[in-house]
Amino acid sequence: MNTFNAKILSNEEVAEKIFRLTVDAPELAKNSRAGQFVQVKISDEFTLRRPLGIASTAGGTVKIFYRAVGRGTEKLSARRAGECLNILGALGNGYSNFGGKILLVGGGMGMAPLLCAAEKFSADVLLGGRTKDEVIFWQEEFRPHVGKIFVTTDDGSYAKKGFAIDLLPEVFATENYSAILTCGPEVMMRGVAKFAAEKNIPCEVSFEKRMACGLGACLSCSIDTVDGRKKVCKDGPVFDARKVFGGETLE
Repeated sequence: MNTFNAKILSNEEVAEKIFRLTVDAPELAKNSRAGQFVQVKISDEFTLRRPLGIASTAGGTVKIFYRAVGRGTEKLSARRAGECLNILGALGNGYSNFGGKILLVGGGMGMAPLLCAAEKFSADVLLGGRTKDEVIFWQEEFRPHVGKIFVTTDDGSYAKKGFAIDLLPEVFATENYSAILTCGPEVMMRGVAKFAAEKNIPCEVSFEKRMACGLGACLSCSIDTVDGRKKVCKDGPVFDARKVFGGETLE
């Protein structure tokens, strides 16, 4: 884990309020695992760093996706190529390599850490979003790294209408997977975890929580697990689904 300055190579809006940030960070790219994250210092006017998932480490660069929804991320969206960002990372625990072919299931900005997993593992992907605009760019990002791409949209404006978890039975009807890795809204991950339990295959979930320090000191991102309270930033963000959802959804 290091703190370093990384040169911004690009910072582009790829959908409404969604940005793709690429920085030159060869050491981070070399040493990070799929599912880990970084803490980015936006500017001197913000005391706290912002936690952002690592979405790609190809070619010695690190790619990060974020949604501009508050003062911090709005300020980040204004940063330009050639400027430097101070970055702390890589942080947290990443996804496990289960071998064989895995299925990646994500929704919204939860697709970001799964893209990094797609680069490193043999995988297919099932991605969901509210509208066509929210999934089309993800489809293009995943295309070079996965075998099959399955897509759903809440409003039916593109591909299958419905939620990602609704398509799971159809996906598993023609493929066998060694594990499922998922990230996105908690209600979606609960559904994915229950499906994986019914199929008796491993499932890992990545939590998106507000984090102040990113190091496990402030306790702001604590969650309940079957093993007691855990910190998403230090003990996660990736957890065994059975550890965090337990019997309430997986019975």
